Amino acid sequence: MSTSPFTHLNAAGQPAMVDVGGKQPTRRVARARSRVVLGAEIVGLVQAGDLPTRKGPVFQTAILAGIMAAKKTADLIPLCHPLGLDDCQVSISVISADTIEIVCTATVTGKTGVEMEALTGASVAALTVYDMCKALSHDIVISETRLLDKTGGKSDFHHAD
Repeated sequence: MSTSPFTHLNAAGQPAMVDVGGKQPTRRVARARSRVVLGAEIVGLVQAGDLPTRKGPVFQTAILAGIMAAKKTADLIPLCHPLGLDDCQVSISVISADTIEIVCTATVTGKTGVEMEALTGASVAALTVYDMCKALSHDIVISETRLLDKTGGKSDFHHAD
């Protein structure tokens, strides 16, 4: 018998989806961020007007990729419940001369949280920025992907930034 605190293990210690059947639906919101150090030259190019590439404008394409990824989280992360998101917003802002910040906010009225959807959206948006800018430099760093806050479940969480 397993005494593990991990929710995705059954009594025998094997992987298992969490049964949320007995829970009442609540409004749940999660916000996650990724930071991308692009370098001052690339940030300058993007700030001058969303840098057009063969795949489209960098920020707009990354926003779409982040939203699409959040919607597909259950297909990417084992044991995640498929969720019909009520809303998903991705924003990208320049926070210093060489760094951008991507924030993904996911919302659902359901029986399980949307932390993984928010984290997946922020992560894939950051990966998309990397992919679209790598022709200019491979010295790009994706960092600080983290949950900022979540509300609506068993317990709320707020990162003290």
